[in-house]
Amino acid sequence: MRELTPWIWVLAWILGILFVLMLIAGASFGGALEGFLNGAFGGRRYAYLMTTLSRSALIIGMALSVMLSFRAGLFNIGGEGQLVIGGFTAALVGIAMPGPPLLVTAAGIAAGMAAGALWAMLAGVLYLYVGVPLLVGSLLLNYPARYITSYLVGHPFRDVQSGLPQTHLIDNASWLPFFPGTRLDIGILFIIATAVIAIVYTSMTVHGYRTRMTGYSMPFAQASGLPVRWLALQTLAMSGAIAGLVGAIAVFGIHYRYADGMLVQPLYAWTGIVAVLLVQMVPWAVPLSGFFFAALQTGAAGMERTAGVPKELAITMQAVIILFVASRFSNLTFEGTRTETEGGDGT
Repeated sequence: MRELTPWIWVLAWILGILFVLMLIAGASFGGALEGFLNGAFGGRRYAYLMTTLSRSALIIGMALSVMLSFRAGLFNIGGEGQLVIGGFTAALVGIAMPGPPLLVTAAGIAAGMAAGALWAMLAGVLYLYVGVPLLVGSLLLNYPARYITSYLVGHPFRDVQSGLPQTHLIDNASWLPFFPGTRLDIGILFIIATAVIAIVYTSMTVHGYRTRMTGYSMPFAQASGLPVRWLALQTLAMSGAIAGLVGAIAVFGIHYRYADGMLVQPLYAWTGIVAVLLVQMVPWAVPLSGFFFAALQTGAAGMERTAGVPKELAITMQAVIILFVASRFSNLTFEGTRTETEGGDGT
């Protein structure tokens, strides 16, 4: 019970701040809560729930990408660039490649994963062989990915008739199909499969154990004879491939083309990072955290529709939740460090 008490206080503070924000916005707490739940999980034939699931698939995918690299001690925050490169490559293959629709879809997804993996490995090469810190290199590589693709969809690959900076549509025979009676595409099955594989990989495989050992202490892993550089490049390639898969799913299952900013403005990559950090990189909890943030975003739109509560309020609440939970984890870390320093008897 003593372990739960701090979390109860955190929840109480969150609800209290939410109540104060509702008063400031002049909205009914009950009406806002009803609008939130309906916007995230309701709608005619559960249409809003399908939207939440669709968004959560992309966030969870990016969170899994981050989890693999973070647990290996590789702070790859270039998921946005890998996502963009993967989505753009998948779109080009889907538009230009002839052949049976199923083959085009498979090739587009595979190409997106390969492009994302290569972009992540570029950051790894800069880190391991040039000396550029991975945190800096992976972050900076987001910008050329964004602006190069922005130029390409605005000029040589632009669908001029649409009047917008975007590619031509992929042939509809190559689109990812919907589940019967819904507007949810089967891309979520790819993410579920990826989540299962990632959880098994990090928890039950020799390679996953070696990457975790490298994350705990790279000098110790080197002294143990592990090929640290090769493990790092492999892990970054897997991380980038998952980001590229997310971009390909967004192209073949949601937008059916690549449009400038379509993978950047929703902040899939950065929300994925927050989702991973929120659950302390615990593999089985990452999908739950990603679904939570997706519901928070779609529920905010419901509050705005039904209760007149600005959706920016949900963004504020997201920040409050992150701060309170992060502070709680910081306290646990500080207390644990102090106990280890002072000794188990507190001396």
